[in-house]
Amino acid sequence: MARVDGRKNDQLRTIKITEDFVSTAEASYLIEVGKTRILCCASLEEEIPRWLKGKNKGWVTAEYSLLPRSTTTRVKRERTGASGRTQEIQRLIGRALRGVVDLEALGERSFVVDCDVIEADGGTRTASIVGGFLALAKALQRMKQSQPSSVVAVPPMRQILRHYVSAVSVGMVNGEAMLDLCYVEDSEAEVDMNVVRTDSGHFVEVQGTGEESVYSRQQLNAMLDLAEKGCNELVTLQKQFLGSVLP
Repeated sequence: MARVDGRKNDQLRTIKITEDFVSTAEASYLIEVGKTRILCCASLEEEIPRWLKGKNKGWVTAEYSLLPRSTTTRVKRERTGASGRTQEIQRLIGRALRGVVDLEALGERSFVVDCDVIEADGGTRTASIVGGFLALAKALQRMKQSQPSSVVAVPPMRQILRHYVSAVSVGMVNGEAMLDLCYVEDSEAEVDMNVVRTDSGHFVEVQGTGEESVYSRQQLNAMLDLAEKGCNELVTLQKQFLGSVLP
């Protein structure tokens, strides 16, 4: 089956990453995956949630939003609170980032990673994780660099950030396993799956759903194989931006 953009079934969309897209944030990246474009900003807050007080631990969380014209029809701003879909996605991003952070090594401080979708063409949650990790890692590096010598040194980066983390979508479309679905493919998929994986090969999360369909163990294995290939390629890309920060 020919894909709508001519890619092979195991091929990622073209990815473009722009560092420091917003100069006012501790760190920011604009990540473009095909036509999906997301601004990821990391902010340092010298405080922690009340329920963490006295536990000598930090916190990492995320917020996610679709800008009004990120889709073909206008999305209303969520002024009265996040929708169920938004809450589910930002919790996923937060879990993915916390999965590779040593919260005790972080100290009693928090990082908030904001992921704002400028244009959505499928894979917004997975692209948010890829870009959000870049922003978090760069913000941590800058925190270390700005730490006064009179203050107890912040632990090494590898002690705080234990692994790289990336994420990608896969699915079964017209009976074929495909990597990195765009919106048209996602809307037609019999099975839709999001995979979050570290560079050590461990999974943070696997979300797989049959859309009015079921799938076999063989199809599951085929999708996971594609996801592992895609995540490995995404980590390689992340390392091009963070190799000096997180070898």
